[in-house]
Amino acid sequence: MAFKSPAQTPPGLWRRVPPAVFPSIMGLFGLGLAWRRGTDVFALPAGVSELILGAVTLLYAFSLVAYVAKVLRRPGVVPEDLRILPGRAGVGTMVLCLYLLSMTLAPYSATAAVGVLWLGFAVHSVLVVLLVYVFATGPAEQRRVTPVWHLTFVGFIIGALAAATLELYLVALPVFIGTAIFAAIIWAVSLEQIVKDDVPAPLRPLLTIHLSPVALLGLVADSLDLRAVAMGAAGVAAFLVLWFVVRTRWVTEAGFSPLWGAFTFPLAATASLWLAAGGIWRVPGGIALVAATLIVPAIAFQVIRLWARGQLAVKTNAATA
Repeated sequence: MAFKSPAQTPPGLWRRVPPAVFPSIMGLFGLGLAWRRGTDVFALPAGVSELILGAVTLLYAFSLVAYVAKVLRRPGVVPEDLRILPGRAGVGTMVLCLYLLSMTLAPYSATAAVGVLWLGFAVHSVLVVLLVYVFATGPAEQRRVTPVWHLTFVGFIIGALAAATLELYLVALPVFIGTAIFAAIIWAVSLEQIVKDDVPAPLRPLLTIHLSPVALLGLVADSLDLRAVAMGAAGVAAFLVLWFVVRTRWVTEAGFSPLWGAFTFPLAATASLWLAAGGIWRVPGGIALVAATLIVPAIAFQVIRLWARGQLAVKTNAATA
């Protein structure tokens, strides 16, 4: 059979915006919020965290406008992106960034922060319905549980953290309980899969996503004055971080890829958890903050550079409008 060259992207602005850029943007948001916590714990200059968050907000706004422009050209690109793993992770993190934006805005305008929070809950709910539809109408392989499931089905926990930040505790508590149950189910199924089957090398960076719900549940627990739960989450996070550090060569065996964006937010969220927990976790929190400051921007720069060069959409098979 004759070789058929891939179809060219039609002319026009933002026709093939890759959602795979958003995990790294989410990691940058997490870094800025971790620096905000570090400002209180270590008396760091407040301007650093706000500078990071301001720059990330602009980057997110630009990227969001670009992706929405793609969707407006052809709404069918959303389910198409959701049918592939990098796209599913990208669209999920794009929505979760709304919660992080809400927390970013909280010190400046509670009204705007609450509005963005409820927008996040609404858009996230639509995403869950759409993803369930994609799973129901797609091949069985797409329904296999992966760490990316945390982003969609457990990601509401970031909304709970934003709600607690805004002192909406009656919103935060039920979301905290519900997402904890979903996270436990995904952890259990994933553990069984890892024990029975080896994870392909290119997909191993996604395993670090399992760390995010631990850190976020701990942060919400701390905000709800459930100190025992928060301290327990800090310990579990330390165990997972140690495991990933010991297995670094195994996790990164396939070399750099856009999926390395999965490393960014879990590391920043863990730094935030340890800083919030305080006590014996204060120093590990500081070390994690330094590590996140070195690692997160480096990965984000590489991913964004791939986007700027037009390579990210190709590498992640992004849908075309």
